[in-house]
Amino acid sequence: MTREVSLYRSSVGKKVLMALTGLFLVLFLLGHMLGNLKVLQGPEAFNAYAEWIREVGYPAVPHLGALWAFRVLLLVAVAVHVLAAVRLWRAARNARPERYRKPKDLSFSYASRTMRWGGVIIGLFVVYHILHFTTGQAHTDFIHGDVYHNYVVAFQRPLVFLVYVVAQGALCLHLYHGLWSVTQTLGGNPPWLEALRRPLAAIVALGIFGGFLLPPVLVLAGVIA
Repeated sequence: MTREVSLYRSSVGKKVLMALTGLFLVLFLLGHMLGNLKVLQGPEAFNAYAEWIREVGYPAVPHLGALWAFRVLLLVAVAVHVLAAVRLWRAARNARPERYRKPKDLSFSYASRTMRWGGVIIGLFVVYHILHFTTGQAHTDFIHGDVYHNYVVAFQRPLVFLVYVVAQGALCLHLYHGLWSVTQTLGGNPPWLEALRRPLAAIVALGIFGGFLLPPVLVLAGVIA
């Protein structure tokens, strides 16, 4: 246990935790994106998918049991990811000998700022997203159990669509920088992968960005109604 605690307290340990929890969250985003794309199949398919999520494992586990267990796991992963990020940022700031010197690598500096502010935007959006699509407090015409209706009505409003685009843009930049750096953090950075790190990170980030935005665009255009 002492060894694990010492590892976590080190910068390397925090980076590894950030990388592992980040990969878990990327897998969640991919699954969530694929689930959202089911709205293209119509109300019956989309609502059936939402009901299946609520009933996973039933009757072996209680109704909504597996869903809540996954939510707790997701919350823990987010908390660990954010906590490790904040502590690494504080350590880097405190260790900087000349705080106001202009950094030599401007691209790295920009990416770091993007990660911090992007994380804040994503966090605020997650709260709004839960109030909008899960609990319904932020939805003007929320119908419990009718996920298709809630989704379509929401994105028929340009302001909601705009908020979604901004949040997905922040997520895309966050994913790009995170995926670009995760291979180095986990020690998997052979020479042949070096040239592919940025393109692969961009492909995954843009793929998730496009996958999440495609249904809202079609709703706003009137193709999905």
